[in-house]
Amino acid sequence: MQDAALFHPVRFGAADKPYSFVTTGNIFLAPVAGYSDRSFRSICVEQGAAFTYTEMVSAEALVRQNWRTEELMARAPNEKVYSVQIFGGREETMAEAARIVLEKTGCEVIDINCGCPVPKIVKTGAGSALTRDPERLGAIVRAVKQAAENRCAITVKIRSGWDAKTITWKEAALAALENGADAITMHPRTKTQGYEGFSDWQKLKELVALVAGKVPVFGSGDLFRPEDAKKMLEQTGCDGVMFARGAMGNPFIFKKTVQLLQNGAYEDIPASERIRTAFRELEMLARDTNEAHACTEMRKRFCAYSKGIEGGAELRAQTIHAQNIEDYHKIFDAYL
Repeated sequence: MQDAALFHPVRFGAADKPYSFVTTGNIFLAPVAGYSDRSFRSICVEQGAAFTYTEMVSAEALVRQNWRTEELMARAPNEKVYSVQIFGGREETMAEAARIVLEKTGCEVIDINCGCPVPKIVKTGAGSALTRDPERLGAIVRAVKQAAENRCAITVKIRSGWDAKTITWKEAALAALENGADAITMHPRTKTQGYEGFSDWQKLKELVALVAGKVPVFGSGDLFRPEDAKKMLEQTGCDGVMFARGAMGNPFIFKKTVQLLQNGAYEDIPASERIRTAFRELEMLARDTNEAHACTEMRKRFCAYSKGIEGGAELRAQTIHAQNIEDYHKIFDAYL
């Protein structure tokens, strides 16, 4: 039980705020573009994720009433609390998008993406462009905060900076804090790093010291095992961690991390449970969309679920051709 103190609830928003709430723990699912849809988030909640984020939603698309964008925001039945993450570079659009999000979802948190390094996002003034422009980041936080009218918490996710010579996380974090952000998440890589190289956890530790208990600070980046989460909590003092790529095909990482923090060890997940969970995700996704879409989308996910399974390479070779649910059963039923 020596690590139990590392696992704890987290409060979003000051206790006197009408939107304040407390999570059951501090191991979260990060927003993952093209992956953290409602079916996957539901599985992660089942497996111990205390809080979840949607994949990033375009503020422009929301304002233009794109029906597909609305689908991305839907709450899973077992998500008691969750966050919708939005991105955009214009404060008026982001404010209107926040109003739409709350009208459509009633989510507990709206998270502002200030870290996506993808060029098509950055060139619109969104994502990592905001970490480089703290003044505009602050204006957007303020506009979204006002639009929310105390109906939910407002948080931001930032990067450490633009490149090695332009490290702006401190200015970005202060701008967010000064304009009412209720929590800050840092992925301590620069925009130019993308997802290459290593994240600099020292900068996350410095952010924790800078904020000094005013709002929670969450960490992301290079978290692929329960041990990684434990080390980040220990080394940086952050209030919680977010699994992103580490949860792909491995939603069990939440349960295993909680076991590690509470008991000092965790149990391996047998192949049968992994494949059974993959089928449950496939079935939920098919209900939310349609069988053809779900089966195409789940090819990469079944490949991830089957990593480490004996004969996995052959399974993955067959998976990329699966067209319907019956095809998946032909490939994987032997492992159930």
